[in-house]
Amino acid sequence: MDKLIPFYVLVSLGFVLTCTATMYTVGDSSGWDISSDIDSWAKGKRFQVGDVLLFLYSSAHSVSEVTKDDFKGCNVANTLGTSSNSNTTISLSTPGQRYFVCGNKLHCLGGMKLQVDVNADTATSPASAPQPSAMEQGGPSSTSSFPHPSSKKNNPSAIVPASTGFIHGMRDSLFVAFIIIIVALP
Repeated sequence: MDKLIPFYVLVSLGFVLTCTATMYTVGDSSGWDISSDIDSWAKGKRFQVGDVLLFLYSSAHSVSEVTKDDFKGCNVANTLGTSSNSNTTISLSTPGQRYFVCGNKLHCLGGMKLQVDVNADTATSPASAPQPSAMEQGGPSSTSSFPHPSSKKNNPSAIVPASTGFIHGMRDSLFVAFIIIIVALP
């Protein structure tokens, strides 16, 4: 039985290393709102393929994915996809730049827009990232392009989880596994 401990540790480590995705709540506790400083929120974050953006917002807002040019000018008439369900999740399934704005042009001009650079770091990305949706493949603009939100209808002023990942740092995980194996061996 003692000889199987290193095997179980290695199998467990394999599962841990494939679970590196992070769910980011855009705007943290303020949510996707005109009062949120979205630019400051995004600074310093490293988005990876497999991560998920969670937009929590009131009925006064929406979230639309747009092109780079539409992002710069806050053009909300030509979106790649739109959701107005107060609780929208977006899977970052492909590397590259992604652009999101509030569907209200005045809110977008007021700073309610987010540019995300999704990295394709294969060393830490999940083994099987979600497949791109029709919107991510350049499909037509529609509200059904975004994943369906949960049934939870809330106002971001309520309790909102912070943007925290639960498993990160492959080197740290490898170090811990190495120490456990060394301790487990006679």
